[in-house]
Amino acid sequence: MLPSMPDFTDFDVTPLMRITDRPELVFVGGDGSWLWDQNGTRYLDFVQGWAVNTFGHCSGVVTNALAAQSRTLITPGPGFFNAPALALAQRITTHSSFDQVFFTNTGAEANEGAIKLARKWGQKHKGGAYEIITFEDGFHGRSLATMSASGKPQFAGLFEPKVPGFPKAVLNDLKSVERLITSKTVAVMLEPIQGEGGVNVATDQFLQDLRGLTRDCGLLMIVDEIQTGVGRTGRLWAHEYAGIEPDVMTLGKMLGGGVPLSAMATTQAVACFDSGDQGGTFNGNPLMAAVGCAVLDAVLAPGMLDHVCRMGDFLSDRLRKISDRHQLAGVRGRGLLWALDLGVARAKTVVERARSNALLVDAPRPHLLRVMPALNVSREDVATMATVLDTSIRESLR
Repeated sequence: MLPSMPDFTDFDVTPLMRITDRPELVFVGGDGSWLWDQNGTRYLDFVQGWAVNTFGHCSGVVTNALAAQSRTLITPGPGFFNAPALALAQRITTHSSFDQVFFTNTGAEANEGAIKLARKWGQKHKGGAYEIITFEDGFHGRSLATMSASGKPQFAGLFEPKVPGFPKAVLNDLKSVERLITSKTVAVMLEPIQGEGGVNVATDQFLQDLRGLTRDCGLLMIVDEIQTGVGRTGRLWAHEYAGIEPDVMTLGKMLGGGVPLSAMATTQAVACFDSGDQGGTFNGNPLMAAVGCAVLDAVLAPGMLDHVCRMGDFLSDRLRKISDRHQLAGVRGRGLLWALDLGVARAKTVVERARSNALLVDAPRPHLLRVMPALNVSREDVATMATVLDTSIRESLR
């Protein structure tokens, strides 16, 4: 237990720009599935930094890698090779169908890189085609281009004019994709599971059919695995369930286990950037890349993905029982990424009640709760979460 700190009113929050509504808490420490606030109150965290803490808060996997690498080399700059970046790129290509990797710092940057690469490929190989079909309720980041690619309703009207060239299809509806294909189309981009959209799962059949369609039409297929990659669903990459090989994959969040690290992986045939086309000051720096190596090694360790599957089954079973008990609208998800549909727009109220009961969950939509614990979450913590959530729902919806 960390020592108590000043009350929230003793903290001056005014210098921090307001970009979202935050509760009157200041978190000062974390360990595994647990966080502590300034008063020493302990919270069971099933948000985990929005699915970034692969092995929970302050995991030795991350802290040991940071400490060791910080004593060796932090960054020589992106104009030079460094050993950890080469090692991480090798790990990703060895355990995927991709040949080359470009490292960035955030998921939005990785997706921005994928958009640029697709457009460059279209210039070289498809007569200047540049449109990328994306999906309603999809989310690809908060840069101007990735907001434009997203299908998040809340983005409508923000920061206009948006970047053109992103017609929107409907997830799991192949004909909606076919109707949008023109001579301007260069790629189709989607999340295997729309996390921010409400944990909407692309079916394996749809992904297989979409891969076939893109191949038949000479289009690139880009999978955004920012939230689903690196073991979240019980496979290293979520698209493995469908048995497909996309042209481009983007990674983030859990790749760094809590530190800023993301990547774009691509096949050799698509890697068409010329020197100077793409870059970034901190991209592929050895400090972050060393963490990525440690995280991937731990995810690939014997039994880890099996544990994700077992805990995912246990978690989904507990959520289904809650749904049945309160006559809610059901659950959906895969591995350790799940949504509970309340059936009514009371998710914010439930989140607030759960927080008052020392449980952290997320509400991506007004009627949906989302849980995304650490991959090494224990059965005991899942059971505790379910008990507290059940109580919080009963108190909120009665």
